[in-house]
Amino acid sequence: MARRGQMVVVSGPSGAGKSTICKRLLLDPRIVFSVSATTRKQRVGEVDGRDYHFLTIEEFRKKVEAGEFIEWAEVFGNLYGTLRKPMQATLDSGKTCLLEIDVQGALQLKAIGEPGIYVFIAPPDFEELRKRLVARNTETPEALERRLHKAEDEYQERVKYDHVVVNDDLDRAVARVKQILGLDEPART
Repeated sequence: MARRGQMVVVSGPSGAGKSTICKRLLLDPRIVFSVSATTRKQRVGEVDGRDYHFLTIEEFRKKVEAGEFIEWAEVFGNLYGTLRKPMQATLDSGKTCLLEIDVQGALQLKAIGEPGIYVFIAPPDFEELRKRLVARNTETPEALERRLHKAEDEYQERVKYDHVVVNDDLDRAVARVKQILGLDEPART
């Protein structure tokens, strides 16, 4: 009988470096990314089914009603969720299913007792977080302040996670997450 895979939830505030850490983790063939569904508009360069499953609000709500999401949440006016079937298929294959989701969704999974490893990615401090968000140059000043305020709220929730990794050095943060997951040895091919 094949070994069941593990679910890993990575979350933290915008600008903490979650996506960059997850991209590095995905270089390991033992890790499969869980593609979230969303109602937000598709951005230039994003591919449906790779970056997100882009759904209309009506499609999303139908999937909610049908119980197709393991978790879902509204974030900044858009709906986001994790589809149950693809995650189950990854776990059944014995691989690690990586969910990069917001704190609200992670805490939903934790509250229902969904087994997994919950990792909170924290910035070194809030001044550094501000610098990272400003450097993106994707936010209006008002939106930036909203994100920073939300980041402070999310930071308070870090105590509910299994592990907190401070991303003050990317290589060190990636190595720490791999160590937590028991994947610090290279994959055998």
